Amino acid sequence: MINRKKHVIKMAHQLFIEKGFQATSIQDILDYSGISKGTFYNYFSSKTELLIELFKTLFSEMEEKRNALLSEGDPSNIDIFINQLELQLKINEENKINALFEEVHFSNDNELKEFIKKRQITNLYWLYKRFIDLFGKDKKPYLLDCAIMFIGILQHLVKYYNLTYQPNYHRVVKYSVERIKLIIGEISTNGVQLIQPEMFQLFSIDGALHIPNYQQQIMRIIAEIKESVPVSNKVNELLDFIHDEISYSKKPRKYLIASAVSSLREEKEVNIHFVEKLTEVIEKI
Repeated sequence: MINRKKHVIKMAHQLFIEKGFQATSIQDILDYSGISKGTFYNYFSSKTELLIELFKTLFSEMEEKRNALLSEGDPSNIDIFINQLELQLKINEENKINALFEEVHFSNDNELKEFIKKRQITNLYWLYKRFIDLFGKDKKPYLLDCAIMFIGILQHLVKYYNLTYQPNYHRVVKYSVERIKLIIGEISTNGVQLIQPEMFQLFSIDGALHIPNYQQQIMRIIAEIKESVPVSNKVNELLDFIHDEISYSKKPRKYLIASAVSSLREEKEVNIHFVEKLTEVIEKI
């Protein structure tokens, strides 16, 4: 990114922090950064695009620093993870990222809202993968639920801790990690799962949909079947086979998928409605 464009983003960031994104006009940005309107539109098509570029810059820097903490360490070292989260919280606070997120949330700008949603999926995916590093692949089915709960725990503890005490991110992160360790142990022991990790396959890492519509439909139906009733090992094996065939095969073998669906039809615990939905989608492959 050229220096002048970086300068405009930096100046706009300061204005967004001081005045808010909605209250900052393009003319405010022109005056504060000392550029002409033509120069602005040479870099950005709108104020929305500028904010998205700002977010991308901040997230890129944060990810680079976060990855640097892990580059020469053991991924299963929980102290490194705590340091990564502490770094992330400090960067968020220094740049008022959460405040900007909240302002976008209450705006009518669908482009910004979609960008934020994709970013949240990306961050959740990172956390989920780090949980696998930390707690092991044997707990993988439960770690998406736990990652989602951890985000809520950490965000609210930071919020209310900072209302009462001087900010101490290390203490709050460490406390939150200790709590989620107990939760993960309890959930994995009971074998209770709410959200399927397969949801990530609806998204690329940056959050954009990247798979054909029929794959999305099949994965949703598989999730619905697993959610509707506790399924047997045999049903799980059939569902996992269908999932893997449509997800990882360059050319899914339609006849094998149809055969697996036919076997599902014979399982009494699977609602025939789901089987019929799968059959309809498979015919479109």
